[in-house]
Amino acid sequence: MEVPVCTLNSPSLALARQSLRDGLTRAGWDAETILNAELALAELVVNAWRHGATASPVVFYSLLGCTLRVSVSDESDALPEQRAPADLAETGRGLQLVQGLTHRWGVDPQKRGKSVWYELDFAA
Repeated sequence: MEVPVCTLNSPSLALARQSLRDGLTRAGWDAETILNAELALAELVVNAWRHGATASPVVFYSLLGCTLRVSVSDESDALPEQRAPADLAETGRGLQLVQGLTHRWGVDPQKRGKSVWYELDFAA
């Protein structure tokens, strides 16, 4: 089953997570993988708000076969960098989390801004 492509241009993280959860549930994905997808999405959206020079990042997801691809686009040309935060730091671990929750992730520079994406594979 294919999940319809979803494009959201909304400051609502809850709406983006719900849309992704609903699509993956309909496609028969397991709860743990759906949670990983939601958490990775949340990290990318929060990073776009914090560092991406936009109040409304564009969230796009598609499911092709057993691979989910999620991208979050913002208007900043600055590429994200993984940091090594201090042990007690409250921020700076978002991309480490995305890397740990997903199978692949990366950044695609755009004409204006960038898209940060991840992929998750589902073992049917």
